[in-house]
Amino acid sequence: MTNAAYRDHLGRPIVAVTGMGVVTSLGQGLKDNWTALTGGVSGIHDISRFPVDGLNTRISGTVDFITVPTENPVERSYAYARETTDEALAQAGLSGDFGGPLFLAAPPIEPDWRERFALADRAPPSQRPGDAYDRFLAALREKAEPALHEAWAFGSISERLSDRYGTRGLPVTLSTACASGATAIQLGVEAIRQGRTDRALTVGTDGSVTAEALIRFALLSALSTQNDPPTKASKPFSKDRDGFVIAEGAATLVLESLESAIARGAKVLGILKGCGEKADHFHRTRSSPDGGPAIATIRAALEDAGIDESGIGYINAHGTSTPENDKMEYLSMSTVFGDKLAGIAVSSNKSMIGHTLTAAGAVEAVFSIQTMLTGTLPPTINYTNPDPTIQLDVVPNVKRDKQVSAVLSNSFGFGGQNASLVMTAEPA
Repeated sequence: MTNAAYRDHLGRPIVAVTGMGVVTSLGQGLKDNWTALTGGVSGIHDISRFPVDGLNTRISGTVDFITVPTENPVERSYAYARETTDEALAQAGLSGDFGGPLFLAAPPIEPDWRERFALADRAPPSQRPGDAYDRFLAALREKAEPALHEAWAFGSISERLSDRYGTRGLPVTLSTACASGATAIQLGVEAIRQGRTDRALTVGTDGSVTAEALIRFALLSALSTQNDPPTKASKPFSKDRDGFVIAEGAATLVLESLESAIARGAKVLGILKGCGEKADHFHRTRSSPDGGPAIATIRAALEDAGIDESGIGYINAHGTSTPENDKMEYLSMSTVFGDKLAGIAVSSNKSMIGHTLTAAGAVEAVFSIQTMLTGTLPPTINYTNPDPTIQLDVVPNVKRDKQVSAVLSNSFGFGGQNASLVMTAEPA
């Protein structure tokens, strides 16, 4: 019979984190990232990957220090995921075939303009309106291009990761907007809780900053246009915030049942205590301004964790730096926590790394666990002009030493995709 110490309040296996890896614009690896993040360093910089002449936004948090064989979003997303998974498995002390499922959050990538134009130049002349894809296929039948095929195949990243690490079963690739990284973690937690596996590999990655992506988000009026200096552009919860800074990154978490982790002598970094997920149909991109779905998501995560509002010591906010989303998140937190919110530190990693989109929930989960491990609360930088309508302790500009044992991490995505995670320190 399973020891009750390894079961949660609902009798489910407790899920532990035994390995973590991260890449952001701040650097490669958890050590370098954490040093920069807690030091208030910004990774936001001028874009050099493609021309930005004439664009209102000319800054981002791209990851430009990892070499890829072909310059496209799939290769970048795979490379970031590979690097973070290598780091996480090494920390977990695992080698050889992983032997558990893979849950990957990856961007919904399309071929970029350059690839489509190059293929169009090779394609036969048009015979009828709307036959572009028939022409593309004809060109590829004439001359196969495996690298191009891989760049266009949404599931190729997870297949490559599965082959590399020996994961079990069909790898799952998901995309739930900015909540994706947290959703991947939730799927891993559920697989272990349901007894389908003793361990799961959960990855969030995004290398999709292209000219087309930048223009699309700009047309939604979602991006900051405060280009000079780039490091000052992302300013969550400030009065003069004007949009998020698009960024790249990845994070991997090795999840195991606590019983399995203890049995093999693994170091437990933290516990995935609770998960909440809700969606709404308010708008294709905007979250519901009344905060209803976000409120329900936070409450669901707390209920799933079996703790009440007083049990949370720190909140890793979604904190995008957009006028509407920051206001909505504050409304949701103040509704759930009430007067207790004034005593809870709430900071945004995105003030330094930008918004890593599909990877954000996983990246911020890693930083949340690191907060508990180190007793250090990362700051919200660029906080010099507070929004008087948002009354939060945002850990302004400078890190704070404080030991916390439970963290809430929010991920509220486009189209009302909402996910919250509750993480706690290792149980006694």
